[in-house]
Amino acid sequence: MKLRKNSKYALITPTSMGVRITPVNGQPVHSSHLFEMQATSAETNVASISSYLGLPVKVLTTFVKDSPIAQFIKSDLRRRNMDYEGPEVPQGGPWGYRHQFNIADSGYGLRGPRVQNDRAGEVGRTLNVRDFDMERIFVQDGVQIVHLSGLIAALSPETSNFCLEIARYAKRNGTLISFDLNYRATFWKGREKELGEAFDEIASLSDILIGNEEDFQLCLGIEGPKAGGENIEDTMDAFKGMIKNAKKAYPNVTVFANTLREVLSVNEHLWGAIVYENDTFHVENMRKIVVLDRIGGGDGFVGGLLYSILKEWEPEKWVQFAWASGALATTFLTDYAQPADEDMIWSIWKGNARVKR
Repeated sequence: MKLRKNSKYALITPTSMGVRITPVNGQPVHSSHLFEMQATSAETNVASISSYLGLPVKVLTTFVKDSPIAQFIKSDLRRRNMDYEGPEVPQGGPWGYRHQFNIADSGYGLRGPRVQNDRAGEVGRTLNVRDFDMERIFVQDGVQIVHLSGLIAALSPETSNFCLEIARYAKRNGTLISFDLNYRATFWKGREKELGEAFDEIASLSDILIGNEEDFQLCLGIEGPKAGGENIEDTMDAFKGMIKNAKKAYPNVTVFANTLREVLSVNEHLWGAIVYENDTFHVENMRKIVVLDRIGGGDGFVGGLLYSILKEWEPEKWVQFAWASGALATTFLTDYAQPADEDMIWSIWKGNARVKR
């Protein structure tokens, strides 16, 4: 797997930006009066590891013209060291387009988090390849990795085609393709055949394929362990077998990655991961982590994996840094990790929580 040299951007990702509103102090939504708001998307959660650690990152998205929420999102992306581009879509009146709202509490103890996605009129569903200069982005500027998400690929027929065109263009121009399957049943309902074909093509073009046991099975039909079944460590061979099955189905993929999680309580998880590259498994065994807010932990893992690959580290370090990046994300109230430096992440992997003066 070879990174393209002399590229303006280390990482580019298409996304639909929105905002998350969260009750303060870990309270549930229905009983709260005070909320915090943050700009969010799964794909920018991933890109934040690289952007905070100094690599050039760009977001391809779409905005509602003259919207204060769009202005809030743009300011947040600049604060996170991310370039962005995308069309300004007229709202079209009060029943027209808007940015999605994610309404979520963090849960506490044995009271699990609850998340409601309010995506009616979501402007990100209009993402279209004609709104972007692919020649400039992939040929003139150059990109080392483009990260695609199943959330965006399944958002609408337009976004499915958008992700397919990006994957095709990236493949032709030497850009590595990362694809996080991110299965959502509500997105797939009534579109199973259409999305199955789109996901199959994107996976066949990908260099890096990421998911959990449910994602691989439901998006790509790869046989694997049952979700929510017995102890994960007891089914490790089944996880490895699923990844080998995926490799047979998609022989051009170089790297497969799978997160492992058992929830003991909202604030205490067992967290592990598998990375498979060059016929070699690299496993981070399940370890207990303390969780402030679980949302974004998987995205942090992906972000750490892509950063490790972009830094051209030895493969055995990829799963270590990715595991620790995911664990770091769960210590933030934002959906994304904000590492001060690489050492902050490596200290988590080492289990060193001592004060640094």
